[in-house]
Amino acid sequence: MLPRAEMNVDAVVERVRPIVDDVRDRGVEAVLEYGERFDGVRSESVRVPFAALREALDATDPQVRAALETSIERARAVHADQRRTDTTTQVVPGGTVTERWVPVARVGLYAPGGLAVYPSSVVMNVVPAQAAGVDGLVVCSPPQREFGGRPHPLILAAAALLGVDEVWGVGGAQAVALLAHGGVDTDGAELEPVDMVTGPGNVYVTAAKRVLRGRIGIDSEAGTTEIAVLADHTADPVHVAADLISQAEHDPSAASVLVTTSVELADAVDAELATQVASTKHDERIRTALAGQQSGTILVADLDAGIRVVDAYAAEHLEIQTQDAAGVAARVRNAGAIFVGPHSPVSLGDYCAGSNHVLPTAGCARHSSGLSVQTFLRGIHVVDYSADALRDVADQVVALAEAEDLPAHGQAVAARFGTRKEWSR
Repeated sequence: MLPRAEMNVDAVVERVRPIVDDVRDRGVEAVLEYGERFDGVRSESVRVPFAALREALDATDPQVRAALETSIERARAVHADQRRTDTTTQVVPGGTVTERWVPVARVGLYAPGGLAVYPSSVVMNVVPAQAAGVDGLVVCSPPQREFGGRPHPLILAAAALLGVDEVWGVGGAQAVALLAHGGVDTDGAELEPVDMVTGPGNVYVTAAKRVLRGRIGIDSEAGTTEIAVLADHTADPVHVAADLISQAEHDPSAASVLVTTSVELADAVDAELATQVASTKHDERIRTALAGQQSGTILVADLDAGIRVVDAYAAEHLEIQTQDAAGVAARVRNAGAIFVGPHSPVSLGDYCAGSNHVLPTAGCARHSSGLSVQTFLRGIHVVDYSADALRDVADQVVALAEAEDLPAHGQAVAARFGTRKEWSR
């Protein structure tokens, strides 16, 4: 009964599959044709010249540049502490297992370009990849007709600030396909494929990720953004309404959900929404989102019930605006990110908290995490046993191999000691 947005990726997959196959077969020529068809512009090339990145950064409003620098600085501080270190366990004398954390070699980072421009998504994708030690990074974002077939200048500026010199002006399913298969640009330069694609996008990007998963790694199948606010009578309805509106601003399908113990607060928030929405720039989009089946208010008898509801909902963004907000937040199991108290709005996390805003949606926070340094790392077990350490456990290996009717497994150990009798204890 919880409000949910409709996102039928399955219905889109079969529309996306021919695009993916076409890009695999025809490469950049197919990509440019789809750009002309879907984005209204045919780019001269896929890769954006490095000089254009610097020009975009130089032309960026100083206040916006300073804000991006703050976002980058704080994100780097948080993500630097996430980097795992190699761990060696001595299982027995002469026998060790080391877990090595190895970064993915090359990653494609997608920055959407639909109803808004998202340089913040460039920051959120690039920073953890760099902290993980990824060697090859390519930022991919749709071409914009008003900018000559290149991505939005703020996307280019953010890439330049982060030290990324490879940006492709491609969007949609064709972008994911090109990242997966690679190609040759119009100037003959090779566009190398990647090992993983991360970043949010529309349902076509999500469907392409699903089609190509296995050939490439992906972070998640991200859906439309959502916010849940768990609030009691102490919450300020002005704050709650503003926060619900902030996420509804993203998309007509965005979800804004209030879970509260207070009928009075619910009524006050409704009154505030009526007032605040009228003064917003994107009022039509916001009204559609707030009126959709994915948005609404859920009344609960007490905070225990409220916690059960938000755990069942598993919001991408969860705000706690209650008495003892930190204590309530500590009891929540399922959320992409939790924002505690009246002065930690989701908007802070979108830009400058230091946290990552690429988070699981549509209830996936029940089993998945947001983007982090770990997304770009692979754990590899390195097993190193001496002859004595192997001899000591040989009987157990053989016993288990025979129990599973895989005697050759046991023979692989026996072969190292001549005969079983020689090493049997």
